[in-house]
Amino acid sequence: MAKKVLIVYAHESPVSFNAAAKDAAVAALTAQGCTVEVSDLYAMKFKAAATTEDITGGVKDAENFCYAKEIKLGSEEGRLADDIKKEQEKLKEADLVIFQFPMYWSSVPAIMKGWMDRVLGFAYAQEKRYSEAIFKDKKAMLSFTTDCPESVYSDTGINGDINVTLWPLQNGILNYCGFQVFAPQIFWDPATASPESRSSMLEGWRTRLQNLCGEAPVYFAPLDYFDKEKGFLLKPEVKEKYASEECGLTVGIHMGKPLPANSQTKAGV
Repeated sequence: MAKKVLIVYAHESPVSFNAAAKDAAVAALTAQGCTVEVSDLYAMKFKAAATTEDITGGVKDAENFCYAKEIKLGSEEGRLADDIKKEQEKLKEADLVIFQFPMYWSSVPAIMKGWMDRVLGFAYAQEKRYSEAIFKDKKAMLSFTTDCPESVYSDTGINGDINVTLWPLQNGILNYCGFQVFAPQIFWDPATASPESRSSMLEGWRTRLQNLCGEAPVYFAPLDYFDKEKGFLLKPEVKEKYASEECGLTVGIHMGKPLPANSQTKAGV
């Protein structure tokens, strides 16, 4: 099991189901001998906006300000705001990062997106990304609640396939930064569930946590499948290899074929 775990938590209420899920994770992981740290973003009043104030001592190019470039340079020179530095230290020490949140507008709450923008900013690099990125030896996962039943996020549901919804978060952020991404823990509509159902959801979460790091991560196409000299397109030999497959490689790299089922919600698909 991961020795050090960081839970990035975003919910205003200490009596919410998200709080219960966070507490269940802390208890279950601590019982396994893990050191667990929680970043309670609302309690911390964490600043969500990515601004020039995040770099101390002034930015290098105020006229053509580029946050990604300035935050990376500020990180290299030790010139980041204290709240960012504290979170980055937690992140660097963690073997596993769990993001616990209620799904807002098919994504994370603004305060958590701000954490990702500001804290993960130094990991955004064109030269080393995905499987070569800075967090390639760390694991991460999403754990979240919805305000609707699972059918709403099915491939025939009104909100569309949850696998498509998760692609920008799990691939565009976590996989991009190098994390090995575990399948998400999704709590479907706990607000309307019976007390018995909510207890069952939490017990299922505790049980999963006992063997979490033995799970295979979600599948993403490896970096060496793409030709750097040709705009990172799939290499011809890779396209040929998968030409006869019924489905595409992943949600985003589908090659004009049907999407692989459950590829963002189940391990190794």
